[in-house]
Amino acid sequence: MGSENVLQIIEKHNGDHGSIIAILHEIQVMYGYLPEKELKTIAEKTGHSLVDIFGVATFYKSFTLKPKGKHHISVCMGTACHVREAPHILERFERELGIRTGETTPDGEFSIERVNCLGACAIGPIVIVDGRYFSKVRRNDVKNILRKASAGLDTVHVTDDPRVFQVDVNCPYCNHSLMDHRYLIDENPSIQMTVSFGQEHGWFRLSSMHGSYNYESEFEIPLDTIVNFFCPHCKAELSRGMNCTECGAPMVPMIVRKGGMAQICSRRGCRNHMLDVNGVNF
Repeated sequence: MGSENVLQIIEKHNGDHGSIIAILHEIQVMYGYLPEKELKTIAEKTGHSLVDIFGVATFYKSFTLKPKGKHHISVCMGTACHVREAPHILERFERELGIRTGETTPDGEFSIERVNCLGACAIGPIVIVDGRYFSKVRRNDVKNILRKASAGLDTVHVTDDPRVFQVDVNCPYCNHSLMDHRYLIDENPSIQMTVSFGQEHGWFRLSSMHGSYNYESEFEIPLDTIVNFFCPHCKAELSRGMNCTECGAPMVPMIVRKGGMAQICSRRGCRNHMLDVNGVNF
């Protein structure tokens, strides 16, 4: 790991659309954060100003200029979460960990940040740990959340995890149901779409359990690939979502039947899911 690898990353992506984001993403995967030295190298080799490079690095919240802990905690401070005592929840995390917001514990285990609205107002206050949503969090939940993070959150138990719940979705263009009741994932109807990437074009099924990242596809999708998603009924490309706040890739929008909008990141490996279900209780 070092400058030679960074130069290879820059050479691989330089000139591509969205190359700066792709370069920063790979360098952060390498180091766990974006060292200032490497940002200067990017500016020098790509011809972009250092101000522009820093601008991109600080705009997307998935990028960090400081090393993050092994377990990263984000506490939502959107209006709905704020009025439901999110500031007190953040304060409890700080007290339990002995650090302030934006800091990392001395052992490198935990870091914590405050973030703007995550689009899941109806189930706030929201806390995200290692990409996992915890809904309706109370101050007394903080110790338990930290224990779960220490034990590991990589495995999602869809049958008994209160953070995971089923959603039915429609195409945002033709309003046709995207649910496939014949093809089950996580023991529930899957979400049916068509995908394309590179020279491949085929079927795709996504778990309808919000909080699960399980899917099945006609073709193996390489990690970090940005995939194009299409409605299997009207054939419209599902590409008018916002850009992912984690990695900058397009989000894929779907209408939630009970009301609201669900979005998933189109980049393979990014776990950013957004759910806006204002006024809907699950």
